[in-house]
Amino acid sequence: MREILSTNNTKIKYVIQLQKKSSVRKEFKEFVIEGKREIMSALKNKYKIKQIFFYPKLFSENELIKLLQDYQVETDIIKISKNVYQKIAYRGSTEGLVALAQMKEHRIDSLQLSSNPYVLVAEGIEKPGNVGAMLRSVDGAGAEALILVNPKLDIYNPNLIRASLGMLFSIPVAVCDLEELNEFLSKYKISLYAAGLQNANVYFKEDFTSPTAIAVGAEDKGLSDEIRKIAKQQVYIPMKGQADSLNVSVSAAVLLYEIVRQREIQRIN
Repeated sequence: MREILSTNNTKIKYVIQLQKKSSVRKEFKEFVIEGKREIMSALKNKYKIKQIFFYPKLFSENELIKLLQDYQVETDIIKISKNVYQKIAYRGSTEGLVALAQMKEHRIDSLQLSSNPYVLVAEGIEKPGNVGAMLRSVDGAGAEALILVNPKLDIYNPNLIRASLGMLFSIPVAVCDLEELNEFLSKYKISLYAAGLQNANVYFKEDFTSPTAIAVGAEDKGLSDEIRKIAKQQVYIPMKGQADSLNVSVSAAVLLYEIVRQREIQRIN
């Protein structure tokens, strides 16, 4: 087992660059995962873990070996010093574990859906925290995928991974443009409902029991005219206070759970 004691080590410098720069992640198709929960999620969902760095005073070697055995994974294990750990730990409480992993492709034509799916579509999203929160809602509501249309971010951003609580690794995520989205919706005969105000119906009056996609847009711009044109209907969430809108991730959660509510009623009846 190797041990790295210096922050000047070439490998440590590379990990830091992966954390900080999207361009480096894209060039080498690698990214960094922090924390036991997130690393376990990546292992469970067949991400290739190329190396794991551990600080033994926070996470023991025996515990790490057992974790890898449980998932039947062999990888390069590197012991690091306190100062190295503090240098590469993006957040404060990562339990002494940092992993280097290989990216997956996120093509929309690779998604495999059921006969009556519901998915979340998010267009032009810029904030990693919003995508992370949406992934948690997709998971909780049992939706089959998150489709990011022309996103303004890198989905392997450390803040996104953290905000998703590792759901980035368990939820099918596709990145595409509008043309690819339209082809996908046609292929699965999915009706798209766009969050908006123009000629919109209140969301709970629509029928979401057949194949459904809910589309939400960036908070400052909303959805593009192009995506609204391919929507079956625009829907809105009534606002009873002084604010004129909800956070985009909250809106997505409200709409997803309306699908859950309707389908549960249909199932019971």
